[in-house]
Amino acid sequence: MSARLGLFIILGVTLWRVITLHFDTTDLFVDEAQYWLWSQHLDFGYYSKPPMIAWVIRAMTELAGSTSIYWIRLCGPLIHMATAIVLMRTARRLVGREIEGWTGATFITLPGVALSSVFFSTDVVLLFFLAVALWAYFGLTEKRSMGLAILMGFAFGCAFLSKYAILFVVPGGLMALIFLSTARVAWRDFLLSVIVALAVAAPNLWWNLAHDGTTVRHTTSIAHWSKLGIDVAGGLEFFAAQFGVVGPIVFFAMLWAVVRAFKGKSEPRERLLIWLSIPVVLLITLQALVAKAYANWGVTAYVAGTILAVWLLHRLWPRGLRISLMINGAASLLFPLAAVFAHQLALPNGNEIMKRYLGRSAISREAGELARQSATPIIVSDSRDLLADMFHTLRNDPVRIYAKPPVGSPDNYYEQSFALPGDVADNVLFVTTHPVDCAQTPELVRSWQPAEGYYRGKTIFAYRISPACLAAS
Repeated sequence: MSARLGLFIILGVTLWRVITLHFDTTDLFVDEAQYWLWSQHLDFGYYSKPPMIAWVIRAMTELAGSTSIYWIRLCGPLIHMATAIVLMRTARRLVGREIEGWTGATFITLPGVALSSVFFSTDVVLLFFLAVALWAYFGLTEKRSMGLAILMGFAFGCAFLSKYAILFVVPGGLMALIFLSTARVAWRDFLLSVIVALAVAAPNLWWNLAHDGTTVRHTTSIAHWSKLGIDVAGGLEFFAAQFGVVGPIVFFAMLWAVVRAFKGKSEPRERLLIWLSIPVVLLITLQALVAKAYANWGVTAYVAGTILAVWLLHRLWPRGLRISLMINGAASLLFPLAAVFAHQLALPNGNEIMKRYLGRSAISREAGELARQSATPIIVSDSRDLLADMFHTLRNDPVRIYAKPPVGSPDNYYEQSFALPGDVADNVLFVTTHPVDCAQTPELVRSWQPAEGYYRGKTIFAYRISPACLAAS
């Protein structure tokens, strides 16, 4: 496949995603809504993530002049397009023109890329900056260059500001520097890159120090390191899920490359790509084995991993490249359609396939209407999910939204930054998913069970209640 054809596929797939996104019928997921709220309060860090995704969303919504779901999510396909193009140039720099087009076409159709082109996540921005860093790094393995060293450090620092998962690449990269002479760069360039990366990351490090290490503590808590054990099923589940994240043939090719390396059949460039990808998969598999890991935690493996798989398949199984493109290409076509027809696609039990992306805004609109009817301009909730959507869906309504004051340390961003102030004395509308038990009997404004989406079968309660009752309950 020529580079021109690869670029044509990238542009075509991106155009399909941009168009279908306009007809998307899903609500913002809780994380997406939270990222948007962050973008309205720019900072160097937030409760659960570093700040880059908030900056990106703010830039896009400012340019568009709109904070609608379309413009928030449009960041996904556009940034993935840029990543695929950078990866084409990276493959050309390391290997040659022969795999340039295949690399771009393969990356843009990875199932994980297809999914995160529909629902915007921190992985999208992370992968872009990692691709830029690798492009600069492979250039530094060929020649000394202060410009490339600065670019590599800047891109790595920006990747750190996108998601701390960039650190999973470091162990394998260091091992490559130790064992492969072709992986080494000039000491001057290496140190310059480190200094630049630290300078870029410094604002977020400072923010964490100023906020009691909030993001770092949250990151370690979701890894469940306090509950270490052996979960063989969890480890196997994560490893098997990687065949779905990047497609069965791409992941198989990466494992095939490892086998060839053990047999002494790989060359230094191939081994370098292995060091920059496979250790990430092994580290997260170990994490899943002893604690917990989600399928997307290993995404940093698949920037170098895509080049590795394409290069091996191009030499040893060219037909596999075409089959892989057909399989992953089909997923790239279907994922956006699933979001368009989200209300129609249902399981035999009646639950929508896209259940967790549906029904959220309807509850927020109902809460806003109840607040108006009961002349209560303040809405409070103890649910992160409900708060996330209410802040976005009711962003133009004349209501104020707060989290229920936490008992002890805040459990989420809303409790940390939007807890109900202590000086509020008038009754508020409290929206929750469980009945309220309070000495001062609150007024139940309404309770209902949504007919579809994430909250289907659950009861939502809306109370007119005093802040003192909330503090005591």
